[in-house]
Amino acid sequence: MNLVFLGCGVMGESILAGVLDAGEARVRASVVEARQERAEQLAERYGVSIATARTAAADADLVLVAVKPHDVEAGLASVRSSLPHDAVVVSVAAGLPTDRLESWLPAGQPVVRAMPNTPALVGAGVTAICAGSGADSSHIARAEQVLSAVGTVVQVPEHQMDAVAAVSGSGPAYVFMVVEALTEAGVRAGLPRELAAQLTAQTLAGSAALLTETGEHPAILRERVTSPGGTTAAALHQLEAHGLRAAFLDAVIANRDRSAELAGDDPH
Repeated sequence: MNLVFLGCGVMGESILAGVLDAGEARVRASVVEARQERAEQLAERYGVSIATARTAAADADLVLVAVKPHDVEAGLASVRSSLPHDAVVVSVAAGLPTDRLESWLPAGQPVVRAMPNTPALVGAGVTAICAGSGADSSHIARAEQVLSAVGTVVQVPEHQMDAVAAVSGSGPAYVFMVVEALTEAGVRAGLPRELAAQLTAQTLAGSAALLTETGEHPAILRERVTSPGGTTAAALHQLEAHGLRAAFLDAVIANRDRSAELAGDDPH
């Protein structure tokens, strides 16, 4: 596969590193990067080719668009005249629907929209994808091959992408806020800050591993930790009394609706 990165910031570099670390011997990567210093850094770090947009796109199998959303139209304009008709354009730019991406490309160009999250930086991300009107199963499989290098890939209908962004796209921020809060609580309860932070982070990692590896419902796992009338039950009562569930529900809906508002769409 000839893989072209149109822009290669933090997320683009994470995907590039993941693909190369996966040992895909038949993948050839090149990068189109406006900043010369950044381009040289990537070439030295990963041994990738640095090319102009038109040259790189000419024999591309997949173009990963990893520029800022406001730069996507100009970026696609720079490659549209040289793109092979079967090259898959995969955009990780937030908020841009497939029909808008398609409007900036030749008619029928296969487009896949992707929503990765920041744990992709350590190979533990989850990326939701949806296909444009010109993308068939082979194009989707090509996109999945690349994106699975940094974690799990799930396919969703496009109307669910705002909800995906509200859960997994922004989800790490919610989790980090919980980590902050639990760490502060540990300090207030008498723990040194460093120890409270270590206990919180490892508890989070272990709980996530238990959840994914057992496949059991979180309510069942929670009940196993909660003895009737015990300390955990007392703590959970306080979380419920302070509206933890309602806060998460409201946060996700507010996030989804704000995404739709920014895109000029109806949230429903």
